[in-house]
Amino acid sequence: MGHTNNEHGTGGAAHGSVKEYTIGLLLSLVLTAIPFLVVMYDLASPALTLGVILVTAIAQLFVQLVFFLHMNSSSEQIWNTTSAAFIVLTVAIVVIGSIWIMEHLNHNMLMGH
Repeated sequence: MGHTNNEHGTGGAAHGSVKEYTIGLLLSLVLTAIPFLVVMYDLASPALTLGVILVTAIAQLFVQLVFFLHMNSSSEQIWNTTSAAFIVLTVAIVVIGSIWIMEHLNHNMLMGH
């Protein structure tokens, strides 16, 4: 009986090794624990706390993309990378636009001011 490429792992989606998944898991745990500890023990000012949360969230995103979704700059991944960039841009536009609308809603709703 013939074997397809997917049965031998040469075709289809890329799969990582146990080492890659372990590194990804450990990095994810550390990047989750850092902002938790900063907030739980009130280790920084509110502005610095927000900065720590944002930086670790962005780092967490990249860890998930690289170690678990296996996104990289190889030619096989170009469409995944392009679609991910488009999604990030779209979400950023929606979030920033929503925040902008909500910030100006009070001013725009007050007719006499």
